[in-house]
Amino acid sequence: MAEEITPELFNHLVELAALELTPQENEYLRGELNNQLKSIDELAAIQIPEGTPLAAHGVPFPPELRPAARPDEAQPSGLNAEILAGAPETAEGYLHVPGIPHQELD
Repeated sequence: MAEEITPELFNHLVELAALELTPQENEYLRGELNNQLKSIDELAAIQIPEGTPLAAHGVPFPPELRPAARPDEAQPSGLNAEILAGAPETAEGYLHVPGIPHQELD
């Protein structure tokens, strides 16, 4: 493996992401990331013959094999009143969302 995520680097990344991890979670996630890097290295080591065309999909999936797209159809859940009853604020049958203050950037 070319590089490994060291405990120091992982702790730095955890700090940047503002995560709170237990020592066990920390070691587990660092190990999983290193396993993923190892897998990427193994894939990169596979020799691909020159002239092999690029593929957007690993298995051919031509239109004649694909199922027809289904039309979008609205399916009311019947839970409108229940949902609105749980909302902190409603207005005329809709959820009321307070405005978000913002400022224009120059």
